[in-house]
Amino acid sequence: MEKELIKKRFEFLAPLLNERQLRLYVAAEALVLGRGGISVTSQATGISRPTITMGCRELLDETTKKASAKSSAGRVRKKGGGRKRTIEVDETLRSDLEGLIEPVTRGDPESPLRWTAKSVRNLSDELKKMGHKTSHRMVAELLHAMDYSLQANRKTAEGGTHPDRNAQFEHIHGKVKEFQSCNQPVISVDTKKKERVGDFKNGGRELRPKGNPEKVRVYDFEIPELGKVAPYGIYDQTRNTGWVNVGTDHDTATFAVESIRKWWITMGREAYPKAARLLITADGGGSNGARVRLWKIELQKFANETGLVISVCHFPPGTSKWNKIEHRLFSFISQNWRGKPLVSHEVIVNLIASTKTRTGLTVKCELDTNKYPKGIKVSDKELRQVNIVRDEFHGEWNYAIRPQSA
Repeated sequence: MEKELIKKRFEFLAPLLNERQLRLYVAAEALVLGRGGISVTSQATGISRPTITMGCRELLDETTKKASAKSSAGRVRKKGGGRKRTIEVDETLRSDLEGLIEPVTRGDPESPLRWTAKSVRNLSDELKKMGHKTSHRMVAELLHAMDYSLQANRKTAEGGTHPDRNAQFEHIHGKVKEFQSCNQPVISVDTKKKERVGDFKNGGRELRPKGNPEKVRVYDFEIPELGKVAPYGIYDQTRNTGWVNVGTDHDTATFAVESIRKWWITMGREAYPKAARLLITADGGGSNGARVRLWKIELQKFANETGLVISVCHFPPGTSKWNKIEHRLFSFISQNWRGKPLVSHEVIVNLIASTKTRTGLTVKCELDTNKYPKGIKVSDKELRQVNIVRDEFHGEWNYAIRPQSA
């Protein structure tokens, strides 16, 4: 009976006591029982007899007052007590772990770990194969102490750098300031990432009733009857306004210039009634690339229709993210539709058109269901008929297309 009572009291108090307090408590139980109390208490609590005996000595010894004074400062064991940390005993554990984390620079390039997920369990298994006594918990603690954390990829490498990269940036900046000072339109153009139409998962989160997330498809296979859309954007750098032409066919140079044409008819002509020139800043590749012949042919048609002198400045290779439209228009469109499945063309157009910012950005959008076939060839003869004037500085990047005379 006494043993059961001791066991119950121990189960209640054990979670609340530290190592020393627990030792003194079971010692007190043993002393109260008298002869044979240490054995009974050991059987009831599972604590070893030597530990209970040491606790009894501490309670009976007058010197425990000094030990109590020290323990009140927070120490449970004597200084240096307990097992040594594995990292102190195993001198190569830290360096071997670092070698596994950075296999390209320090580890074996043939290690299978290089081609698997670097989870703490995989790292622990590899360390055990190397002769270390460790566990996944210990690996996690070591990595934390070494300032490692879970990190996603970050896009920073832009590829090769052209020697005139900065000079081209300065040239574009000067051109923009020149046109703006004369109240001539300056636009930044590009095609946003193509999007699948349908109830697919869209990155990001939005507020919804708890436990009621938007249900979307498990697999991202394209729905044939809905297909994809290619949003081509035009951003007015002076007025902070945007126009997006949502194409449902191929992203070609004809589609790109048609998008600019729609912007001019819908917004540009009214905003710049006295415009004689138009400056376009664009990437060096894609449907509006510097080497695309059809781009120049279509710009010539647009210049003939409007009477505008079309000046174009392309960004150097590998610097498309510096184009204003990327962080002044497209980034806000992505924020506006985050977490919302793009289930239809109407939804896409409405989400883009509802994009606004506190700095005054407004966006208009339209669906373009026209067909833009690929593979149109432009002959040398047709290209020579383009009324193009190239700048002295990198004429392949900077040029103007003037209207052709009757």
